[in-house]
Amino acid sequence: MSLRKIFIVAVISMISWSCKTAAPVSEVSRAEIKKMVTSSETTLVDVRIPEEFSEKTAEGAVNIPLATIEENLDFFRKRKQVVLFCNRGRQTEEAIKILKKNGITNVYSGKTVQNINAIKSEKK
Repeated sequence: MSLRKIFIVAVISMISWSCKTAAPVSEVSRAEIKKMVTSSETTLVDVRIPEEFSEKTAEGAVNIPLATIEENLDFFRKRKQVVLFCNRGRQTEEAIKILKKNGITNVYSGKTVQNINAIKSEKK
């Protein structure tokens, strides 16, 4: 292979590698999330700011705002499984990335408070 071809292959490889999207934050199905949300072994964590949490949240949820996730790593380590949620799912994704970066893998995305409440109301 010529040096030019090697260079082109290397450039294409670097471009395709840099364009890959990150792995999804939660590798579980919607059905599995539903089971988790309704399980007594699951801790629900609302990662929104305290003002939003006090206005509306999911029954039984605790509030650990995204800004304080790293200060609460031990809390997450002590839980069997945790489902996080927020308003639109962005803060949830960011919180899960932070937790996984710190070796905590028992965390899953419930996406939004509306989603969690819809799941909870299905079971009643």
